[in-house]
Amino acid sequence: MADRLRFAPSPTGYLHVGGARTALFNWLFAKHYGGQFLLRVEDTDKARSTEESTRAIFEGLEWLGLIWDEDVVHQGANLARHQADAKKLLERGRAYRCFCTPEELDQRRKDAEARKESFSYDGRCGRLPKEEAERRAAAGESYVIRFRIPHGSTTWNDVVHGDITFPNKDIDDFVILRSDGTPIYNLAVVSDDIAMAITLVMRGDDHISNTPKQIMLYEALGAPMPKFAHLPMIHGTDGKKLSKRHGATAVADYQHMGILPETMLNFLALLGWSPGHDIEIMSVDDMVRLFSTDGLSKNAAVFDPKKLEWMNGQHLSRATAERLLPVVASALDAAGLATKSDVEKRRAWFLALVDLLKVRARTIDDMVRQATPYLRDDITYDPDAVAKLWKDKVSSAEVLSAVRGRLAATADWSPPTMEEDLRKLAEELGTTAGKIFQPLRVALTGLTASPGIFDVLLTLGRERSLSRIDAAIRYINHTA
Repeated sequence: MADRLRFAPSPTGYLHVGGARTALFNWLFAKHYGGQFLLRVEDTDKARSTEESTRAIFEGLEWLGLIWDEDVVHQGANLARHQADAKKLLERGRAYRCFCTPEELDQRRKDAEARKESFSYDGRCGRLPKEEAERRAAAGESYVIRFRIPHGSTTWNDVVHGDITFPNKDIDDFVILRSDGTPIYNLAVVSDDIAMAITLVMRGDDHISNTPKQIMLYEALGAPMPKFAHLPMIHGTDGKKLSKRHGATAVADYQHMGILPETMLNFLALLGWSPGHDIEIMSVDDMVRLFSTDGLSKNAAVFDPKKLEWMNGQHLSRATAERLLPVVASALDAAGLATKSDVEKRRAWFLALVDLLKVRARTIDDMVRQATPYLRDDITYDPDAVAKLWKDKVSSAEVLSAVRGRLAATADWSPPTMEEDLRKLAEELGTTAGKIFQPLRVALTGLTASPGIFDVLLTLGRERSLSRIDAAIRYINHTA
């Protein structure tokens, strides 16, 4: 039978990179092994759950391409079943009503602290005669329902960690239903996973301590047990749990910073999994093909933003201009450099521009910055570039004037012809080609680094290139 897996976020904030990594591994498992990937929104915390957060989670998953296979399940809609399962456990004697008030529990906690002991619930209400508990409940006395922990120990074979055992005596009789009739997390999760026929629960290893409680609930409810896989935590480069202090932790932030979704998937996949053979750069199809639970790691993974940017540069250079153009067009529009209509009208030219810029960019934002000289009539000269490459003002103006004359006379505006003409000019002037190309680069782009100078000339076109050189000569003469 095909495995059924689920990603179950709480809609109390954005889609965190940790949540996205968990969703990805569930999705990869389902795709590689031929299972189903389901989505459940755990919205039982009405005070903190918002429509906005739910939408942000959907949008984040859709941007990454992690599309679920069945209708979304909303946990909050399953209250009646959660209550029925709690009642079933009560009737079977696997749970009991606890009438201890919050004030009484708080006092006992303080008393334990005074004795320098850790507080644990002593199970006193579990020893009440059934008739007395029913009488007090019928009289309207407030109570919660607690699960009765059995003797012994709880063991499971974790897909990532191997055998894990918890002594049951270390676990209190835990609450499964609050006094207002709403379920506690562990009951709601188990009830929903049973109803959704989940066969593999893959989640972060911060949930390991919940697992023995959930296994006991499965057993008490007489339901088939799923397999469990607990993924390693994600740390920042300082070795501490990833948080906002490490920078952006929302998937949407990286989308807005110009990271491609395929890069994000590739990067997240390597946080806790290795395909082996030192493979790093992978397409989504590669990841699906190579995924195996054997490659899952027990050790914490490190989220390194610099590596993410490097990886994005690799994906940008591999992507086709057709793939990148819609993303670049949106970014150019947002930057006020070109409208989407402008891009569509000059599609071939913009495709060539994307091909030119993608090789030296690490993000879409980088591409926008590099595109600026090609899309603005006036450019700004980088002061460092001016100081370094136009240091001798008179000589620089003379070189650029000679270049302008030669390019204006060039019959064929193609890189090979332009390169031949300018290299001949360098010989005539008794200088090196670099002494011509570098001042010209600043004149055309305002920068010291750019794509190949002849590609720049070709992309700008004859008229705009000559106009840029004229403007540079005026600037040099004005500041001389």
